[in-house]
Amino acid sequence: MIEIVRIAAARVGGLGALASHLGIRHQAFYSWKRVPAERVLDIERATGISRHAQRPDLFGPDILAGPASSQA
Repeated sequence: MIEIVRIAAARVGGLGALASHLGIRHQAFYSWKRVPAERVLDIERATGISRHAQRPDLFGPDILAGPASSQA
């Protein structure tokens, strides 16, 4: 299982709870190589994990989440 799913599940009370939020069976998570694009926004709403953290390949890096670089 991918790490982002573990984190998301922990935030909502386990795999069963996350699966329930998404309307899928919890076994589906074990076949994911990455979060499917059609599930990203649902996971974001349920867990607060940004779409950028889940799929930076689709949404780009989260420029607000990183530390501000103020070195000159």
